[in-house]
Amino acid sequence: MPVGDRTRDRGHGRKETRTVKAVTLHTPGGIAFSHAQQAVRITRTRTSGGKTSRETAYLVTSLPAADAQPADLQKWARAEWLIENQVHHVRDVTFREDLHQARTGTGPAIMATLRNTAIGWHRIHGEANIARANRRADRRSHDLITAVTSSYPRTQ
Repeated sequence: MPVGDRTRDRGHGRKETRTVKAVTLHTPGGIAFSHAQQAVRITRTRTSGGKTSRETAYLVTSLPAADAQPADLQKWARAEWLIENQVHHVRDVTFREDLHQARTGTGPAIMATLRNTAIGWHRIHGEANIARANRRADRRSHDLITAVTSSYPRTQ
């Protein structure tokens, strides 16, 4: 199968090559996914400090090749990590979500919603460091209460 897209990056002390191969399924749903149009393999090869590691991810998509070229698939897969780094990492590290004890009922969903709301609030207000913004909010909680309870300005 020919390589559909290949990207090379350098950064954070490592070199990374990502290769995408995609194949159109001639029998949609023939791989136990009823709407699958393409099967995709993304191979990531990283070299850091003389060590090389390889990771392979397999994906399926309901988009036909005309709507999802290998370069698009590559970009969308990379965007998934952006979400991971911007939200999930902050929830795990700053809010210590993995250590939270709520395990039953709606407790976990409510806590996740509150954490996401706090992250979104800080990002909307231009904060890049959520931990620092939380510490500031802890010291000035009346500012948050005022901001949330005040009425929005009316437009004419």
